[in-house]
Amino acid sequence: MSGPIRVVVVDDEALIRGGLRLLIAREADLELVGEAADGAAALELIRAARPDVALVDLRMPEVDGLGVLRGLDPGVGTRVVVVTTFESDENVFAALQAGAAGFLLKDADPAELIRAIRVVARGEALLSPSVTRRVIARFGRSREPVPRMDQLTEREREVAAWVATGRSNEEIAAELAVSPATVRTHVGRAMLKVNARDRAQLAVMAIRAGLTIP
Repeated sequence: MSGPIRVVVVDDEALIRGGLRLLIAREADLELVGEAADGAAALELIRAARPDVALVDLRMPEVDGLGVLRGLDPGVGTRVVVVTTFESDENVFAALQAGAAGFLLKDADPAELIRAIRVVARGEALLSPSVTRRVIARFGRSREPVPRMDQLTEREREVAAWVATGRSNEEIAAELAVSPATVRTHVGRAMLKVNARDRAQLAVMAIRAGLTIP
């Protein structure tokens, strides 16, 4: 990616927006290109500014984070990270299914937030192991058939299970003693076979299907 990563911040709390603004301003490779206090304004902003990454509060009045995800034109190319308190949000899984590239807890460490922006901007999903365990604990019990999952090879199923733990390609490659390029190939083929729009949705499908690491 040439130039700084362009970011927008969407939250109905001015204090949260201000804190994120200061964090982003300190990083030379990040550029804040807009803020919005509600989902409707966020959709207009994202369509106009076409940022690389949008940090979007899940709970907002009227148009919430889910509304933003569902209202976005995929052609815009913006990767959305939903920001949530998690314990009180029942829509985290729905957000991932709606196309979120990942999610952050509102009490996340500032360094984790900055890392999240960079990870998502380069096309990976932000599913940290600690948060993913909580997603599995809450939603993984209700396993259900996932279309086309039976088309995956054993290796692709294994890699999809690793993706659902939140590991990056490099971390998965280290676990499997293969190259990151090989992992990328397996991830790409698995996404194609199950018709996953991105890595985050592949993780959702793997959790729903009950895939586990051997």
